[in-house]
Amino acid sequence: MDMRILTLGDELLRHKAEPVADIDSEMAQTAQLMLDALEEGKGIGLAGPQAGISKRIFVVHVKEDAPRVFINPSIIETSQETVKFEEGCLSIPGIWAEVVRPKTVKIQAWNEKGRPFTLEADGILARVILHEYDHLEGVLFIDRLSEFKQKRILEKIAKKKAKA
Repeated sequence: MDMRILTLGDELLRHKAEPVADIDSEMAQTAQLMLDALEEGKGIGLAGPQAGISKRIFVVHVKEDAPRVFINPSIIETSQETVKFEEGCLSIPGIWAEVVRPKTVKIQAWNEKGRPFTLEADGILARVILHEYDHLEGVLFIDRLSEFKQKRILEKIAKKKAKA
């Protein structure tokens, strides 16, 4: 079964996701489908809402690390130090912009086997975790840009849609 990635304009992307009630075999299967969709989309992170699932789950797979599943995550701490880096999103294809985020993050979550874990991350892994966590809150990376940059991006998207 292929998972369809929702794109900008779909209302589900703007809703706060609900907690996962049971981490069971069905949720483990959902996590695997999300990892498959992530790989197919050539992304490095995918949140439940992007896959049409309004649940607090996201998956990440950065090159230097094994795939990871985060269920009902909580951000415990972020660094005061921030870094600017170019981001894109499977839900806003073809759009990239520099986003300022904390340099490090400490997060607690459960994996697909229902085991709790705490992870401290920096670099690209921290950025992806923060980006995907935003999706669970109904926030897109373009929301973290200036009003001017947001307007330019939305105009660019509108032009693309008009040509299609």
